[in-house]
Amino acid sequence: MGKGGGCVPSKNRPPKGVSDKDLQNPESDGPVSDQNQTQTTQTNPIDHAIAQRQLRVFIVFYSMYGHVEVLARRMKKGVDSIDGVEGFLYRVPETLSSEVLEQMKVPKKDGNADEVPVILAERLVEADGLLFGFPTRYGSMAAQMKAFFDSTGHLWREQRLAGVPAGFFVSTGTQGGGQETTAWTAITQLAHHGMLYVPIGYTFGARMFEMDSLRGGSPYGAGVLSGDGTRKPSETELALAEHQGKYMAGIVKRFAQPSFRAPGHGLD
Repeated sequence: MGKGGGCVPSKNRPPKGVSDKDLQNPESDGPVSDQNQTQTTQTNPIDHAIAQRQLRVFIVFYSMYGHVEVLARRMKKGVDSIDGVEGFLYRVPETLSSEVLEQMKVPKKDGNADEVPVILAERLVEADGLLFGFPTRYGSMAAQMKAFFDSTGHLWREQRLAGVPAGFFVSTGTQGGGQETTAWTAITQLAHHGMLYVPIGYTFGARMFEMDSLRGGSPYGAGVLSGDGTRKPSETELALAEHQGKYMAGIVKRFAQPSFRAPGHGLD
């Protein structure tokens, strides 16, 4: 008992309820049991693979006269500009016969050196992000793209695409021809798959408000006005497409953090 009445525990006496055996001298006692050693954290193989590999954004489109394809190629440039992410171009299968396409004066796509390969639905699970492009048909997606989505039933049953970021870009004949409705009527396809819709909003900045010239695109995604088919995409429309590619690539990097998801595994 000290002068002030306070209790000072003895250095040689263990606290109440603790035996001498519990107070081993770390300098003189033997090796500590393996159970008390700090264990090295096991790395999840899927997490490690995500951290090491190049992330992939599939740009999947249907383009009858080439307007959507021009946007898609510029969009890939935007994706590729983001470190660690790579864009891949694919087109969906054609549903019209060659005879009908010839009568519609649709340019032939086979045989070109830089031709974009056709994708099957099974390949979608390989992507970390998806961008779908298509022309409008009365305010909604063209039948060719709808047929492609209709072929994804087996992926839907197992929710293989759940959690995958996805966005849209479109082509319409006029300003009032569906620049917004063509995209937002397509959102139902993503919802049933559990995919995450990624609009661009007004992230394009002041150029979203430019009124001095005709321009496709909206907060829902990039777009082009094709007119009678002879109009080419403007530089502003192409710049918006490139921006959407960059924006999606950034979102993909954010969502591809370890333990979030791996391609083809939904949200398991």
